[in-house]
Amino acid sequence: MPLKIAISGKGGAGKTTLAAVLSRLYAREGRKVLAVDADPSASLMAAVGIPSEEREKAKPLASMYDLIEEKPGARPGQGHGGMFKLNPKVSALMENYSVEGPDKVEVLLLGTINAAGEGRFSPESPLLKRVMDHLLLEEDEIVIMDMEEGLEHLGRSTARSVDIMLVVIEPGQRSMEIARKIGQMAAELGIGRVAAVMNKISSEEEERMVKAELRNNFGLEPVSTLPYSKALVEADLKGTPIFDALGAEDFVQAVQNLRAWLDEVAGA
Repeated sequence: MPLKIAISGKGGAGKTTLAAVLSRLYAREGRKVLAVDADPSASLMAAVGIPSEEREKAKPLASMYDLIEEKPGARPGQGHGGMFKLNPKVSALMENYSVEGPDKVEVLLLGTINAAGEGRFSPESPLLKRVMDHLLLEEDEIVIMDMEEGLEHLGRSTARSVDIMLVVIEPGQRSMEIARKIGQMAAELGIGRVAAVMNKISSEEEERMVKAELRNNFGLEPVSTLPYSKALVEADLKGTPIFDALGAEDFVQAVQNLRAWLDEVAGA
């Protein structure tokens, strides 16, 4: 069945890592996967495993003014315009605007902070709202959105189009506090399912402590635990695709378990 997954959390908590591995796992099942990089840091392509020469060719959707003008009816900076004249299909975005990575994962870059004045989008930009509000999914298509910190950039209609929001949490009060705020905002926006994912957990005792803290003081119930992986840190330093990092098998298996849970919940 089609599925829209949004991944949020504090910067550095592991949102992009989770989005990249989850995308590769779904794609290896033969599913059509569109991974949307909605974080201004724009690192999802590298995490998925797209070579640097291909990443340099990628144009952010926010810089394609003709496309934006054609759909909502206004260029950036000239008002918010109207609604989409035509609802975009995942297949159309994949074919025309995304970059294909390993396992045929398609990555769509919404914006970037690399080039001043071009492709930049901000939390109040309507671009993400417009694309996600009207994005049509067909059977077996998966959309995974790597969000920027917080949910200020989501509108109510966009939020309601999300099937599941995953909030990634690393050990630490700031990460958990941000996760609580995200959970509250998600509920206000009408996102039906919000699940906490604990990341960078280095021991059973740490898992127990973080889980208890989330339950007792932050009102969050974690559904998955992702282990701390030195292999992922080394892979990031070397520029190795996260999914293919030697020694990261335990992390990938943990994400596989999360993927199975996602499918079970989505099909319920």
